[in-house]
Amino acid sequence: MNAIKLLAETAETVTISRADLTALLDAAEDAEDSAAVRASKAAEDSAGGHAVARRDYFTAAEAKRLLDGESPIRVWREKRGMTQRALANAAQIRPSYLSEIESGKKPGSLAAHRALAGALGVPMESLLAG
Repeated sequence: MNAIKLLAETAETVTISRADLTALLDAAEDAEDSAAVRASKAAEDSAGGHAVARRDYFTAAEAKRLLDGESPIRVWREKRGMTQRALANAAQIRPSYLSEIESGKKPGSLAAHRALAGALGVPMESLLAG
């Protein structure tokens, strides 16, 4: 980026050209993007590498299901290749209770969400709709 040329300056303000403002904003956005990529790579490394971390990436179809309001628990369960019964057993809750949570008939207790998150290997916040 070229040097920014000040057009005017007071104690409270600085005036620059529209082109310089656009260049500054673009540079700031590029820096944010680079920081996000570095953070993502660091998270992948701490998870054991890209292949391990990839199991938590949503496909476009999975993201659409979530955006369409489908139960995050159901999406994660299916992503993990688990049946309702298998997940319920792993979380030590009744399969019928899991079914009611997934269908929205019951909100599910904090303890149930904590157990489901542990069984799915995701942060509890990932299971909350909206």
